[in-house]
Amino acid sequence: MKEIKIPELAESITEGTISEWLVKKGDKVEVGDPVVELETDKVNVEVNADHAGVITEVLSEEGDDVEVGDVIAKVDENGEAGSSAPAEEKPKEKTEEETPKDASKKEDQPKVKEEEVSTGAKQDIVASPAARKRARELNIDLSKVQPVDPLGRIRPEDVDAAKANESKSSAPAKKEASEAEKTEFEKPVKRTKMSRRRMTIAKRLVEAQQTAAMLTTFNEVDMSAIMKLRSERKDDFLKKNDIKLGFMSFFTKASVAALKEFPLINAEIQGNELVEKQFYDIGIAVSTDDGLVVPVVRDADKKDFAGIEREIVDLGTKAQNKQLQLADLQGGSFTITNGGIFGSMLSTPILNTPQVGILGMHNIVKRAVVMPDDSIEVRPMMYLALSYDHRIVDGKEAVQFLVRIKQLLEDPYDLLLQG
Repeated sequence: MKEIKIPELAESITEGTISEWLVKKGDKVEVGDPVVELETDKVNVEVNADHAGVITEVLSEEGDDVEVGDVIAKVDENGEAGSSAPAEEKPKEKTEEETPKDASKKEDQPKVKEEEVSTGAKQDIVASPAARKRARELNIDLSKVQPVDPLGRIRPEDVDAAKANESKSSAPAKKEASEAEKTEFEKPVKRTKMSRRRMTIAKRLVEAQQTAAMLTTFNEVDMSAIMKLRSERKDDFLKKNDIKLGFMSFFTKASVAALKEFPLINAEIQGNELVEKQFYDIGIAVSTDDGLVVPVVRDADKKDFAGIEREIVDLGTKAQNKQLQLADLQGGSFTITNGGIFGSMLSTPILNTPQVGILGMHNIVKRAVVMPDDSIEVRPMMYLALSYDHRIVDGKEAVQFLVRIKQLLEDPYDLLLQG
């Protein structure tokens, strides 16, 4: 009998939630066949079978939280498809040596493993691997631990606190407190467990606001020149590169050029050190059904307009199809997010920590604009927002950075020459 375990996923990922079983009890699998889809904090990954055979046991249900090394199923290498029991197990004939007393003993033995599996107790518990280990050491039931984390994630210190307060009267008190947190409504409501990815997004957004001195500065850009240029070149660009010329390549190129002039906005804080990045990996925020993800366009400074457009389309398609790999999301030195595609006129984007800058694009709206000669013209205008970490970026630099982007976008021919 062989075991299917949760493999090492990545250095920063130690646990996940079973999203979907791709096989069922009695199915035959070959080495390398995907057996389960695992939802992690960043991407969905498939766990493959390390052994060929028949699935005889499924030890974790969909929705269960599992850790690296956990056994989630068992495989009988000699089994036959459709059989849920191991092939070597045959009905045992009763012998004289097996007395009724022996049989009763076997029946009385508790089936601990089956009970643990059937309860699905882990399903509603979100705890770090260190907390689970600490709970095992102290013999603490995680379901009775009250987390301090507002998102409900149990940490080792929560387990220690539960052990310190453990008494006969503490169990009902904790149960009352837990139920008191749930607001009861007189009218119908629908309760849905948050996905692991949504919980991670919520946690990171809160962390960004709590750990960074975040401010936002605004400006507006006249999109006339870019729209005129796209109109003139779009057919030739498509014919030559087999990809459409969009707005994102202009904003990416402008961001790279401005980052080179204001390097602190391309930096991050690590402890008591300021790390200025000498590369330009630009994160492009993409909205999916599971939440916002930020795949990264690597070495954007070395790519031309067609290369950037092509990679943005590829990453966006992979995001929508849930095919992003961890490598697609890791790193990044600066982020661009476009709320304008949903109709947003103005917003304050939240930092994608540990980055210290994020550029927000918005909807293009025709507005009356006073020209240098005091005439009034109707122009396609877009509001820009730059959120930045005031711990290392001063207001002067942030404003000048955004002004530089505005200048580059309003005269895009310089960007074409650079690109």
